[in-house]
Formats: sequence, C-alpha cells, structure tokens
Amino acid sequence: MIESFVNTWRRLMHKIGGNNWIVNSSCPMRLLKFSPRIVIVVLVVAASILGVLTHSFLQGGAWIAADQKLGLVVGPLLKGPADPPVFAYWISGTGSQGQKMLRLLKAVYHPRNRYLLHLDAGSSAVERSNLARSVQSERLFRAFRNVNVIGQSYAVDRTGPSVLAATLHGAAVLLRLNADWDWFITLSASDYPLVTQDDLLHVFASLPRNLNFIDHTSDLGWKEYARFDKIVVDPSLYMDKNSQLLISSGTRKTPDAFKIFTGSPWVILSRAFVEHCIQGSDNLPRKLLMYFANVAYSMESYFQTVICNSPEFQNTTVNNDLRYIVWDNPPGLEPLFLNQTHFKAMIKSRAAFARKFVEDDPVLKKVDKRILKRVQSGVGFGQWCSSRPGNKKNKSKGDACLSWGDINVVKPGPSATRLKSLVAELISEDKLYSDQCKF
Repeated sequence: MIESFVNTWRRLMHKIGGNNWIVNSSCPMRLLKFSPRIVIVVLVVAASILGVLTHSFLQGGAWIAADQKLGLVVGPLLKGPADPPVFAYWISGTGSQGQKMLRLLKAVYHPRNRYLLHLDAGSSAVERSNLARSVQSERLFRAFRNVNVIGQSYAVDRTGPSVLAATLHGAAVLLRLNADWDWFITLSASDYPLVTQDDLLHVFASLPRNLNFIDHTSDLGWKEYARFDKIVVDPSLYMDKNSQLLISSGTRKTPDAFKIFTGSPWVILSRAFVEHCIQGSDNLPRKLLMYFANVAYSMESYFQTVICNSPEFQNTTVNNDLRYIVWDNPPGLEPLFLNQTHFKAMIKSRAAFARKFVEDDPVLKKVDKRILKRVQSGVGFGQWCSSRPGNKKNKSKGDACLSWGDINVVKPGPSATRLKSLVAELISEDKLYSDQCKF
C-alpha cells in the first residue's frame, strides 16, 4: 500500500513539472524538494487522506473533500451543458505586490474556478513564502483546494518575451494540475473585477466554449518599425533577476511567412486554443514563439498572431478583451491609474475587469461594496455562500462566506445584465464576423 502511494506521489510530482514546487492550498507547505525517504514518512502519516487528495489532483473530477478539523463536506463540481463553465486564472505580480494579488484573488474567487499565482524574481523569497502561507491559511481555499502558488522564482520583464514565457508556463501548469476548465484568464496584481464571479459565470454559460476574447488588428502602424523590424534581447530569459531589454542596432524585414497581428496583452482564451499553443502538433505556435523571442512587447502580439494564422481558430475570435483601460492623449506605453473619478465610467463601460489600480485605492472599496458585496479580507459574494452579507447570523467582518451551499448554482446581479449586453453586441452576427482576423 505504501509503495502505491509513493508511486502516485512520484507521478504527481512529475506531472506538475520537475523541480518547480507548487504550493496547494490544502497541502502542508514546504519550500523543499522531497527525497524518497521523506515522502515515505509523509505518506505513512497522511495515508488516511492521500487517496482523496490524489483523486482531486490527478483525476480532475468531483471536489469531494472532508476537512475533519472543520467538519466540512464539499459537494461535487458538476460539468455539463446546463452547468456554468470553469475559469482558470493566471494571476501574476512582482516585488511588494503579494497583498495586492491576495486581494485580487479574493475578489475573483469562486469554488468552481482554478487559480494559479506567481511572484516573479522582483520579489524576495520572504514575499513568496508569505503569499503561499496566506493562501494556505485561508479556510475556504483549504476546503476547495483550487488555489495554487508557483514557488519557483524567475525573472520577468513586462516589456519583453519573458512575460510571454511566464504566461505560457502558467497555462501549462494549469493544464497539468487539472484540465477541466473552459477559459484561461490573465490578470496582473494591478487588475480588479467589475463583476462578481456569479455574473461572469452566468454570462459565459450561454456562450460557445470555443470563443476567444482577444483584442487584435493587422494594422500595425508605427509598431511595424518600432516593434517588429527591430531586434531585442530579453536578459530576463537567461538571468536570475528582472532585467531591461537590450535593443540591437540592426533591423529585419517584416515576415511574409505569416501575418502579424497585435493588440491587448490581456486575454480570455478557450482551453482548446491554449492546448493548441502548448500541446498541439501544429508547428506554428513554436515557430512564432521563436520569432517573438526577439520582439518587444511580444505579449501584445503572440496569441493574436497564432490565432489569426491558424485556420481552425481564426473564426473563434471576439475582438475585445473585456477590460476597462484609460489611456493618456496621446497614449503612452502604460495606461493611467484609475481612481474614484473613473467609477461611473467603469460601470458604464460594461467591462468585466479594469486596470491599473494603486494598492488600496479608495475606488476598490467602492467596487467591493457596490458590486462584489465583498467585506474586508473576505471573498466576493456568490450564491454558493450560505451566509450572506448583512445576515444577522453572519457577524464576521472578515469572511462573508462562513458556510457554503451548492457551488454549481449561480445567481446573476445587475453587473451581469451590463456585461451580457456588451457580449451580446460583440458576438452579434454582423459584429463578430466583421471583426475576426482581417488580413
């Protein structure tokens, strides 16, 4: 019996990805590699629960878990045409952004979803450990076991291809941990939702699961010379610390083997397209990855170029990233920081997310109170919460969800109506086909 547990554990560690340690919200946190001797000891001590944990990690089926200390039983996640989808969130950040990431995680949390967090090499080992401990200490995350933290630190330059490599890594890990999700959503620590997860799940439940929300255009304009004709080197791909791009004095011709598309770096991608980029047999995603390894801001062009040059996916694009972003006039390289003066415009935009926000800006509290029904240190409210904010029985100021109901039932609110009207416009027959991958 012990031998079978050891083999299961080894398969799990191989599946997760070699030397990367990943902290799961339900498992004891150690920032170490495991020797066979330690594994055997751990397995003997934890033999009574490892069967459940292994099923949750490897099979990707129902989340049926018992927290014996809390006396909780979590019901199964149902997946079918009548059930809401599942989102896989990749939440990234850098030094001093651990608390921002934790707040964002709670704002977009729902038991149905999957979450993977990563702090890059701009953060310290202490920051990464604190983030992992904060995730593991949450009773809610331990119960549903759907939040993971990547422990391996590597350098990332937001203006270079290293951020693309990090995003692809996040998508690959999410596929390996559990491939039961429907859409891959990228967020940074400076983002925040403008809808509840019940709202988002409700709106996406009625959509074809192959749609990709990705802002794109083949009109390169000034970017053709400034971005694609120039050759850059990203030291963050081969150095331990975050480093700035090196720009070559030489230039190269615009490719003619494929058409370049560009747009927003923030995407909502279907699982089928993510699998195409990471696991597919088509050579195009790998060939383009080699090309974009020497392109500045490659995160703004890689997925756009892959999807629009792939016949099986080019008609699945919705030309919008569902983000509210404010740019200066003329626009600079980074959007403006949002504050309370932008609140009405954010709501009017009908977007699902907004960026960029300064940590603890008062407008975030307004979003928490008016939209997410989120109390301090708690998660955004959803129908799965049996204890509702304002309920006399719920006197906690730290957690709006003290007890849980059916995680397969969602109840949309006013924000869902706004988002649904936006999505309906975007996928209308005239709009959808007129905005897809124009060559």
